[in-house]
Amino acid sequence: MSKGSALIVGVGPGLGLAVAHAFARDGNPVVLFGRGAERLEEYASGLVSEGHTASAYQVDAADPEALQAALVRAADELRAPEVLVYNAALLSPDKPTGLEPQDFARALAVNVTGAMVAARTVLPLLPDGQGSLLFTGGGLALDPSPDYSSLSVGKAALRAYVQSFYKQQRGTDVHVTTVTVAGYIGGGDPRFTPEALAAAYLDLHHQPQGWWQAELLYA
Repeated sequence: MSKGSALIVGVGPGLGLAVAHAFARDGNPVVLFGRGAERLEEYASGLVSEGHTASAYQVDAADPEALQAALVRAADELRAPEVLVYNAALLSPDKPTGLEPQDFARALAVNVTGAMVAARTVLPLLPDGQGSLLFTGGGLALDPSPDYSSLSVGKAALRAYVQSFYKQQRGTDVHVTTVTVAGYIGGGDPRFTPEALAAAYLDLHHQPQGWWQAELLYA
């Protein structure tokens, strides 16, 4: 039986690309979404050269209409989705008293609103109402930093959104989980390599339904 596609929003050279490789190796066609068209095409071409099915869509996660349209088009052109990984985030150093309203609003648009738009768009596209919606959280949701104020607020809001979404979907065949990454990705700790984290996302997708929880605290 053919597997559904894995839609990965927020693909860069670290975790996003590692997640794409993990799901591709598991047999899912993968769709990469991000802002850099040239870079995305390079990633997709690399996956194709390895024998996988992959495509790329340039989109800004802060643009709700464009994000929704890109996700729907990808599902139409490739294959109905089996999994969504929302990995987009705006990492900007800022302090609580140094934030400009427009910058704060844009950070929340990427870190939280884009996740909601992606979830709302992909949920009805899941074949037979089955699949996984996985979101990249962060330790800043639990221990906010005064040097990354908007990201701290965004990750806390994302965590609350996903937990409420999980409760709404409880009893269905849709696995909703946030991966709260409480460590520095690529900082030298082997637990926090992009590849190790990507394996955790794949494990969550295959996790038996009786084990489902609203959050994986990866620490």
